[in-house]
Amino acid sequence: MAEFHLEGPLSEEDVTRLQIGDTVYISGRVFTCRSRLQRYVFDEGHPLNFDISGRNILIHNGPIVVRENGAWRLVSFMPTSSIRFEKWGARSVRDWNLRMIVGKTTMGPRTAEAMKERKCVHVSPRSVSPNLWIDSIEVEDVNLFDELGSIEAAWFFKVKDLGPFTVDIDCEGRNYFDRLDGQIDERKKDALGRLGIDESFEFTKLY
Repeated sequence: MAEFHLEGPLSEEDVTRLQIGDTVYISGRVFTCRSRLQRYVFDEGHPLNFDISGRNILIHNGPIVVRENGAWRLVSFMPTSSIRFEKWGARSVRDWNLRMIVGKTTMGPRTAEAMKERKCVHVSPRSVSPNLWIDSIEVEDVNLFDELGSIEAAWFFKVKDLGPFTVDIDCEGRNYFDRLDGQIDERKKDALGRLGIDESFEFTKLY
């Protein structure tokens, strides 16, 4: 497994060399979205009223940003769970010409297929300390603030060596967590066999 420091906008070459399990740090211009923006565009039919050319890194994130002395100040930042946005994942990759999506957990098969088709990856943070990242992020602008609100708006950030992230879906559609699940299943079978427990065993449910 390798480590990469990438500068956006990302090229096809940048992302096709990434393999699942690799470590990535990100620099350059990025933008954010959550469910409300994707519903606004993909379900309700509103066009994007801002230019994302030069920004092909999308972060699933609802930052806490306050207005002070005429400028925006980032208070807290942490990517949110991407699997919640699987409904729109494939379309966001295709329509927004993405090369990378950043978010916790992973995404599903439809998004993975679009990533394989368009050469895009998903990366997941290896950190649960969002305020450690604030010094790596500069707020550049915000879009659809009045329409969607602060948390759901599309924020434009400039980042410097933001990370570390782990590549969990690569450009071939391979999924790091699917591989881990397979390893866990094999180890579970071995553990049950060593303990003399039948594979049909189920844990007690408390509800």
